[in-house]
Amino acid sequence: MRGGEKVLLSLARLFPEAPIFTLLHVRGSVAPELESRDIRTTFVQHLPRVATHYRQYLPLFPAAAASIDLSGFDLVISSSHCVAKGVRVAPGAAHVCYCHTPMRYVLDRYDDYFGPGRLSGAAAMVVPTIAEGLRAWDVATAAGVHRYVANSAHVAGRIRRYYGREAAVIPPPVDTDFFTPDGDGPGEYDLVVSALVPYKRVELILDAYRDGRRPLKVVGGGPDFARLRARAGRGTEFLGPVDDRALRELYRRCRAVIMASVEDFGIVPLEAMACGRPAVVFGEGGGRETVLPGQTGVLFEEPTAVSLRAAVDSLEGLRFNTTALRAHAEAYRRQVFEARFRAFVEEALADGFIPTHSHAW
Repeated sequence: MRGGEKVLLSLARLFPEAPIFTLLHVRGSVAPELESRDIRTTFVQHLPRVATHYRQYLPLFPAAAASIDLSGFDLVISSSHCVAKGVRVAPGAAHVCYCHTPMRYVLDRYDDYFGPGRLSGAAAMVVPTIAEGLRAWDVATAAGVHRYVANSAHVAGRIRRYYGREAAVIPPPVDTDFFTPDGDGPGEYDLVVSALVPYKRVELILDAYRDGRRPLKVVGGGPDFARLRARAGRGTEFLGPVDDRALRELYRRCRAVIMASVEDFGIVPLEAMACGRPAVVFGEGGGRETVLPGQTGVLFEEPTAVSLRAAVDSLEGLRFNTTALRAHAEAYRRQVFEARFRAFVEEALADGFIPTHSHAW
């Protein structure tokens, strides 16, 4: 249940009778409230070893999205970071896209995934051609959306740049009812909560903590797990994926959470703030929109271990108020998201869904 799944949970609550269409569904992987819904999948569901190797089927995802039968629905809401916004809706139907990001791994984060040293053999020859096709498809299908909602001003800018469209900004929900302080003071360790994929730049964090001066715990899984664990210095512990209750305890007991990537939004810092802990965040992307320097955390401006280390060291001279941290997170609570999103859909329907285009590409 990462940020995208938590958005889906709120959307499902807003529209309790709506079925959920998805490329594939790994049973038991999301909250029971979602598992109990009418979930409809595509042919991707039946591909070999898809539950653990779905990334290898990326070139098939556009065809899978196009195969979804949405006839009979007059309102379609897509929650998209990859291909969901490319679904085909019925004539006269309205399509609202909650866009977590345009397809980052074939657009501005391409080098993080497929840059020098990341590909070899046949992949080095095939991937650039596949990426070019996906890039063209992603841009071409942007016109099929009638209204865009972005999760941050950063993503709204990417939508404007790549799709030539304007987007309202509605930050995703933070479950402040669940993520709460427990009254104890901070612990000794710092915490990373992240998918272990290239664009998250976890290796930068590992390099900053290599001297072992402060314990570091890393929560999350992904294709880079083994590589990153082998790179870690003394004092760094990889915990793998954990459930929400364990995550809450890790937030409560840490000194601060660390995030080094250019995030679309970055829900982890706000979950930590809801638990009374600050964040050290890279100063580019959606993450910087939620951190108030000196009040809810620290920003570092250069994507280097040295810059991050300096930011981490600066925590020693700062004192953070748990009440202020909590109040900042409360501005993003689930009820705020759901009220804003419902109002946006109602307003869009009342306006007749005339697409708003930008002239900036």
